[in-house]
Amino acid sequence: MNFLKKYFAILTGLFAFLIYLTTLAPSVIQIDSGELSAVQATLGIAHPTGYPLFTLTGYLFSLIPLGISKAYQLNLLSGIWSSLGVGIFTHTSKIILNNLKSFSPAVKQEPVKTPGKKKKKGKKDFSSQDKIPANEAVEIRDETWETKKYPAAVSAGLILAFGRTYWFQSTSVEVYSLQVFLFSLLIFSLVKSFLYNGNASDFTIKNPWLWFAFFLALGFSNHMTTLLILPGAAYLYFLKYRFSKKSFKSLLPVLAVFFPVLILLYLYLPVRASQDPVINWGNPVDFERFFRHITGKQYQVWLFSSAAAAKKQLGYFFTSLITEFNVSLFITFAGLFAAYSAGRRFFIFLLICFFTTVLYSINYDINDIDSYFLLAYFSISYFALFGVMKLSSLLKMGKNIYLISVLIIELFIIVQVYVNFRKVNQSYTYDFEDYTKAVLTSVTKNSVIFGYQWDYLISPSYYFQHVENFRKDAVIIDKELLRRSWYFDQLRNSHPEALKEIEPDIKLFLDALKPFERDENYNSGLLENLYRRIMTNLISTNIGDRDFYIGPELFENEIQVGQFTLPAGCTLVPDIFLFKVVKGNSYVPARDPDYKIRFSTNRNHYTEFIEKIVGAMLARRALYEMQFDKLERARVYIKKIKKDFPNYILPAGLAEVVEK
Repeated sequence: MNFLKKYFAILTGLFAFLIYLTTLAPSVIQIDSGELSAVQATLGIAHPTGYPLFTLTGYLFSLIPLGISKAYQLNLLSGIWSSLGVGIFTHTSKIILNNLKSFSPAVKQEPVKTPGKKKKKGKKDFSSQDKIPANEAVEIRDETWETKKYPAAVSAGLILAFGRTYWFQSTSVEVYSLQVFLFSLLIFSLVKSFLYNGNASDFTIKNPWLWFAFFLALGFSNHMTTLLILPGAAYLYFLKYRFSKKSFKSLLPVLAVFFPVLILLYLYLPVRASQDPVINWGNPVDFERFFRHITGKQYQVWLFSSAAAAKKQLGYFFTSLITEFNVSLFITFAGLFAAYSAGRRFFIFLLICFFTTVLYSINYDINDIDSYFLLAYFSISYFALFGVMKLSSLLKMGKNIYLISVLIIELFIIVQVYVNFRKVNQSYTYDFEDYTKAVLTSVTKNSVIFGYQWDYLISPSYYFQHVENFRKDAVIIDKELLRRSWYFDQLRNSHPEALKEIEPDIKLFLDALKPFERDENYNSGLLENLYRRIMTNLISTNIGDRDFYIGPELFENEIQVGQFTLPAGCTLVPDIFLFKVVKGNSYVPARDPDYKIRFSTNRNHYTEFIEKIVGAMLARRALYEMQFDKLERARVYIKKIKKDFPNYILPAGLAEVVEK
């Protein structure tokens, strides 16, 4: 029992890690997983805001010879970060329960007169108990109070660990796995700082305020959602030291730790960018590019975009709480009242963190917003801590009732784990690896692939081409990134031959783009025309030397509606996954669709997109074969659709071909 008490937090984190291992992705998954894995493995520059701490720690971990793929190894690191966050959260929970008096405001009582003594004029006579912590009046204590703290802290840690979004961070490479670890450290250091008896200005290693500054710098060097903890931190600081000139001066040593650490870590970006890494997003070699990169300027268009967008995100947040915590949310509701009574100051801190996070995040109009709510989920889990303690207090009502309350708490957590396991499980997610490799295999040597399937193809290709050296000859060009000046430098470093003939066009475009990137007056019509010119000439100058392929998303969304036109004399032929640009109208053969995509049973709209787009391209190829009376070839593609995509509805006329 003493062993369990001594290592309860470590054991909780270890238990979470063992469960995380069962849901760990074996390869890259959707969105930024491929890019971030490649950035860590090659020591590159990630998309804004750069994430230098994430990159450096991932790179060092990738050097450990574990005998597994780099993708799986870096996914494993995400599981480690998330597990460490659970352990620190659990340890912090016990500290909070140990110090509830410090988190409760004092209650003033009436003066107590001392018998037999005359009261002196101008002085008040109070007993030594003139102030009693509020929690003394409301906190339910009994002989097992100390024992109850451990299961309460562990239960709260598990509720956090197996929340849907938190758990998902442990399954694959993402900056938020490191961020939840840093959030745990920040709250831990804040709690220790609030309990610290010394001054914030004490320049000693024992001063937890300096450790908070250090962890804060680490947080900002990983993800800007770190700023969401600042209002809560300010509340605890000024609650302890009051709002005065002296308290502001005491912050100077804190800032003296924060800024050097932050600057040192962010110096990685210009230093590494100057070495032309294979992935050099933003190319932050000078102050202008550096500032633009670390502030995420290109994403600011989605921040505070409209009241309607904020309303939509707010509705999503509250409706998703059930899917986040399931029945464990009832424990949180009980904890709201218990936290207010037993630890009002910490209750206010949690409310500040909760509302700051929600009010900020709902104003970011992106689809995958869940990770931005993580600090709010921390608050909810700390409320659950108090909820568990409140339910545990039923011991006073009888031993049987106490046992029932414990069983209910554990049952809630088991249900939460069971329900969320199916939602977050990535242990058989090969969809994006198989799809990316199949697309790359389907094209000819040294060919160009032009499109903007970032979430499904382009991001995963960064990893497979630059880390596993799979089909590095293929030139993948992201049509949307061509709008950015830095992207041309990255393409020149990797495939200079693809841009060689259009350098004059690129120069004109970059000159017109410069005032746009600097927020100066620019000619939007000229900029768009030059951009379209680059796209068209990119095809015309390459098609004679190598095969050129266009993604179906570009065909459907721009070519079909007339926003983008092919060079004169060029037509599109549906290949297996892409459209091949050819001259003339003669028949162009294609390979057999002998690939295999292992689709995960844990379906989402990303895997459904791959199924839909692959099925549609196979159907287009079958129709193309029929145009040239090649029915046997058409049957090859139709049979592939029926075998791999039984739910895909074939266009009119194709279903009958197989029967003939």
